[in-house]
Amino acid sequence: MNSSEKKDTSSRFKRVPLSEMPAKVRRVIIDGVGRTKNDIVVKEVKNIFSASNFQEMVIRSNDVKLRFEKLGLFKSIKIIVDNIRNETDGGYEVTFEVEEMRRVNGGINTLIGTNDASLLLGMRLPNMFGRGEKAIFEYSHGTRTNRGHNFTFLSPLKGDPDLLFSTGIYQCCMEYPWSGYTETCRGSSIDFTMPSSLGSHCLRLEGVWRDLRALSRTTSFTVREQAGHSLKSSIKHEFVCDTRDDAIIPRKGILIKVINEYAGLGGNVEYLKNEAELQAAVSLPFDFSFQLSLAGGIMKPLATNSDLKINDRFFLGGPLTLRGFNLKGVGPHSDGNALGADTYWLSAVHLYTPLPFRPGKGGFGELFRTHFFANAGNLANLKLSDGVQGIINGVSDNFRASYGGGIVLRMGRVARLELNYVVPMYVSQGDSVNPGLQFGIGFGFL
Repeated sequence: MNSSEKKDTSSRFKRVPLSEMPAKVRRVIIDGVGRTKNDIVVKEVKNIFSASNFQEMVIRSNDVKLRFEKLGLFKSIKIIVDNIRNETDGGYEVTFEVEEMRRVNGGINTLIGTNDASLLLGMRLPNMFGRGEKAIFEYSHGTRTNRGHNFTFLSPLKGDPDLLFSTGIYQCCMEYPWSGYTETCRGSSIDFTMPSSLGSHCLRLEGVWRDLRALSRTTSFTVREQAGHSLKSSIKHEFVCDTRDDAIIPRKGILIKVINEYAGLGGNVEYLKNEAELQAAVSLPFDFSFQLSLAGGIMKPLATNSDLKINDRFFLGGPLTLRGFNLKGVGPHSDGNALGADTYWLSAVHLYTPLPFRPGKGGFGELFRTHFFANAGNLANLKLSDGVQGIINGVSDNFRASYGGGIVLRMGRVARLELNYVVPMYVSQGDSVNPGLQFGIGFGFL
């Protein structure tokens, strides 16, 4: 083909933006539907018919696919767009080829907590009644004697995957070696999760019967005094706004979390508990990122002449919170057992950088980041009757601080692993300190 022929061919074809290509969806076909109900499918796909151009049609079809996945209706979804024969005005047919999930599935997984791991056996009944409902049965066995099992039922309300109702019953037995006790909990809960323009809200009603026992002969008398049964009935509201690009090693975005809990709807536990957390990350040149984290909480007993129980109080310290201290190693202690307190604050600054010389750049090496940080915080028992100045003095006196650096490994989008060298700067008498190399693994961090 000579140059004149190429020029003539190119003149016959003109690049047209997809947004300028007219398109009218005539039919939407869902191929492979079995037990999924028609009403929820029709509700999701009807928005495609209002598309006026090809680009809008593709975007709306992909949005429907994402909502199907979020509802948990299908195992796999494939979209096929085809023009309709004998249509001269841009008529199209959109086909969703779907494969429904099995009625029962399950597996064996590892559940990662703060410096702890458990074996999790689970069974799920997805899309039970054809509108995204699911039931979950789980049994976990920890590395020590921690174990538990639960049943949870979840259902989207009005076919909205962001508007969720869930309820469940559970039983768990946990060891708390830093405080010298074991606790068995048997309870039930009802949750409502709803979106808003700023974030998501979760309202939880919970009732739990708790049995606290001494862990060993060396458990302090202060802890032994609180042994026995307690019944807690509470209502909790949690607000979360999360714009971070990554929950494990964020490079930009913010996280705002506010939790308010009132216990005293029934039973013999009465308190008001408030917590807040803020994380803000900023991307810097040379693939660096900076993060600021703040957190704090305060609680107050509501019953007359009643103290807060040890299994309700705040604790501080650990390789992912106040580094340089052992897990729950900060604050009041009795014979080596952490007692917790009713008020805490915590702050941290982080600088994340790529690994030196960038080994594995673009691949496995991107899971690692060099980490420099400084932490400060305090845990104390306060009296609101002391006034504002008294409270400020109480939370600022004898505060703890540490700094250091190390390596952070992102384990998928589930957890992070840290290996740091930490230097505690300010320590109070009775604290359980862990200077030098410190290893931490978990999901929540500050």
